[in-house]
Amino acid sequence: MIEHQIDIPTLDGRVSTFITHPERNGPHPVVMFFMDAPGIREELREMARRLGTCGYYVMLPSLYYRSGVFELGPIPADDEAPERKRMYELMGSLTIAMVMQDAKALLDFAAMQPAASKGPAGAVGYCMSGRYAISAATHFPDRVKAAASIYGTHLMTDAPDSPHRTARKADGELYFACAETDRWAPPEMVAALRDSLAADGIDAEVEIYPGTQHAFAFPQRPVYNRDAAERHWERLLALYRRRLQG
Repeated sequence: MIEHQIDIPTLDGRVSTFITHPERNGPHPVVMFFMDAPGIREELREMARRLGTCGYYVMLPSLYYRSGVFELGPIPADDEAPERKRMYELMGSLTIAMVMQDAKALLDFAAMQPAASKGPAGAVGYCMSGRYAISAATHFPDRVKAAASIYGTHLMTDAPDSPHRTARKADGELYFACAETDRWAPPEMVAALRDSLAADGIDAEVEIYPGTQHAFAFPQRPVYNRDAAERHWERLLALYRRRLQG
């Protein structure tokens, strides 16, 4: 496997991006891997590597670069802890429009790399970035043909760019993995999301993972659920095989 840490120019600076892909048999379909709120860490790089070994050019950007932050370090569980409050501030500093600017920069960079395919691309986002992965499919429908939100938050809001509103602009397949117990995406929101997508005739699946809590796919979290995590990998890789490797 090949790995790089590259600063990619954007409209607002330079986004430090971890890139991993197989050494042989390229070019490989591009997959943008959007981080969760605690930010870049080895746990995410390991997940990016696992995805890359399946034949993808994986790009994991550090989205807090506008605030001069690369890695946050350990985040205490206590909502009142200064580290967690700082994380929430950073999370709140991002907008869909900002991250879509970054996504365009990533795609433009990948278009110049011989190891990256110029064909269909994918996106995946966890927690706060589920909305960013789905939005990538709606902002770049000619390129991003498969997007997955893994226990994503803020998927249904009153904003004009709420993913449930813009999903109709996608020209690919969308997948939503939802935890059974999730205070940031409660069952009533998940049900409303499923109904909204179905009413608009969108090619999407909303799946609830029984017996899981928010963040179940992260190996280093106390709520990690191995069976559910492996299911999410199976769903994600099947989605990409259908849409990116056809």
